[in-house]
Amino acid sequence: MAHAAPTAPGRHLRATGTRTGTENVSKGPLVRALLLGLVYGVWAAFMKRQMGPVDAGNVFYGILCGVVFAGIMYTLARVGPRLMREVHAAAYGAFGGIAVGYLYSLADHSILRSCWVGLITGIAVGLAAFYRYYQREP
Repeated sequence: MAHAAPTAPGRHLRATGTRTGTENVSKGPLVRALLLGLVYGVWAAFMKRQMGPVDAGNVFYGILCGVVFAGIMYTLARVGPRLMREVHAAAYGAFGGIAVGYLYSLADHSILRSCWVGLITGIAVGLAAFYRYYQREP
């Protein structure tokens, strides 16, 4: 009964062997990276502002942080599936730990405490990512 198995939408093959539906690369990782980059940039700009007035420097700083975050996130989403699951999970763990540790350091905490928070977050994200990739591996 394998011939009667349902397929994912947009993945039907014609008789010629070409796909129907969306032939382009999925825009999901790009949109997700841009939205998370926007949130990260606004958060970083807010933390850098420290309750002062908003100026052009804060706006530029937020845009820069958001673009860097979104670029790394998109790169991990595109390159990550080609990596081994351990390396893939470690990359996401390192990225999450560095991102959270940096935001934590913007709140005028000590560098040691920021590293500690980043390390704990990175370990948690890495373990969660490894568990996810381990469960979904074919």
